[in-house]
Parts: sequence; C-alpha cells; structure tokens
Amino acid sequence: MSIWVTLKMTVRDGAFEELTAFLNANLSNVRGFDGALQVNLFYDSATRAFLLKEEWASQRHHQAYMAFIQEAGVMTALLAFMEGEPVVTYYERLMM
Repeated sequence: MSIWVTLKMTVRDGAFEELTAFLNANLSNVRGFDGALQVNLFYDSATRAFLLKEEWASQRHHQAYMAFIQEAGVMTALLAFMEGEPVVTYYERLMM
C-alpha cells in the first residue's frame, strides 16, 4: 500500500522566483524516480509556506530518493531557497 509524505518549509523572502525555476528544472526527476507515484506543490504567498505532498510506493522508496538527492547535492540546492530544514511527515493510507 502506498504512503503519503509531506515536506513543509518556509521560502526565504525574495527567493520564490528562483525556487520556481529550480523546481521546473528538477520536478521531472522526482516524478521519474523509482516508487514515485505523485508529487504536488502548494505555496502560500502571505506566509511563504511551501508544501510538497508526495505519494510513494513505500517509505523505503522515498528514503532512497532522499538519500539520492542528498548525495547529488539537490537537497542542499533546494534548502538554499528555504529558511531552515524541512519538516518531513509520513502518512499511511487508511482504508475505512
């Protein structure tokens, strides 16, 4: 059964335009990674809150992706647009 992952961050003041270009250049890599099922982005311009909501085949798949982007320097590049570290939360799908 798939899992949902959220990454919550705050965009640095004045960095949203550059972040948008970075995401346009890199989102296809996320969506094409083994186990990635869905990636959605949300932004609140009033608070500069940025949310990635992702669906993955498993937590193991997402953690493999996170390790890959950390090693490749992509996470460091993403965090350069942010204030602080992301808050990552995993959710299991409930069937009710």
